[in-house]
Amino acid sequence: MRAMILEKGRGFEDPGGPLTLADIERPEPAADEVLLEVRVCGVCHTELDEIEGRTPPSIDPVVLGHEVVGVVVERGSEATMHEIGSRVGVGWIHHSDGSDAENLSSEFHATGRDIHGGYAEFMTVPERYAYPIPDEFSDEKAAPLLCAGGIGYRALRLCDLRDGEPLGLTGFGGSGHLVLQLAKHQYPSSPVFVFARSPEERDFAIELGADWAGDTDEAPPAAPAAIIDTTPAWRPVIAALEVLAPGGRLVINAIRKEDGDKGLLAGIRYEDHLWYEKEIKSVANITARDIAEFLPIAASIPIEVETTLYPLEAANQALRELKAGGVRGAKVLSVNQ
Repeated sequence: MRAMILEKGRGFEDPGGPLTLADIERPEPAADEVLLEVRVCGVCHTELDEIEGRTPPSIDPVVLGHEVVGVVVERGSEATMHEIGSRVGVGWIHHSDGSDAENLSSEFHATGRDIHGGYAEFMTVPERYAYPIPDEFSDEKAAPLLCAGGIGYRALRLCDLRDGEPLGLTGFGGSGHLVLQLAKHQYPSSPVFVFARSPEERDFAIELGADWAGDTDEAPPAAPAAIIDTTPAWRPVIAALEVLAPGGRLVINAIRKEDGDKGLLAGIRYEDHLWYEKEIKSVANITARDIAEFLPIAASIPIEVETTLYPLEAANQALRELKAGGVRGAKVLSVNQ
């Protein structure tokens, strides 16, 4: 089968890019697994973290990709949840211990990092970690919901927000544009303020219903009770803490942070950034519950998903553009459409 693979040591400086198109063996489903013919796979910033070594894959080579929409074409001997021909999705969690805290378990295995993912024509997954895709979404529009949407749902829950309290979103890419719509649905009386470097991203936020949009260091109209940070940098963290309301919570929704501006942390002033019982909470991975709960909610709104489609062979191009920033919405690879 065709697959875009990442081999250890390859990066963006390599000719052609970090990924290589290869013909690899099609997987066979274990007893509790289903085999998916992959239709599309979203491109996530976590793939950059894998390629650049911040969350390195545990297998080599590895097929990246964890925003997967596909069709069940074969079932293991004990798999009964999904009929042949069912359209399902797979997220960052490939399998874990099944507990409420399975995202924190040592048994957590990530799709496209610890197990081959969706930058390929076929993949396998335990049946309980495959989720029915609502009919309201096409394959392309559904893909970002499996990670950017699901993890955004988890981040919003961790904010512990009450309706009417202001919410801040710093960074406005694949996850931010979905969380904004979710927040407007879940907390209709809460104003949503978006912090983004790019004027295009700020304009996009206003289009989608943000009550205010400004640059990273600008002061919003009111102090947010909670802020969700989806950026790979440290500057937005410091800026968010400075404008956060007393007793507010900053939820950092990033699997890793880059080191480029890490030195800015030396400028944190306790009285301005941390005092008044401000909290910092990180989002670690995701659970099956998060995705299973989020997809029907997304369909009921329904969330509008902004995407750009690329052929599988153009994965390196999509990753380069994601790394460059200024992304409107999410990027998706077409595999078997």
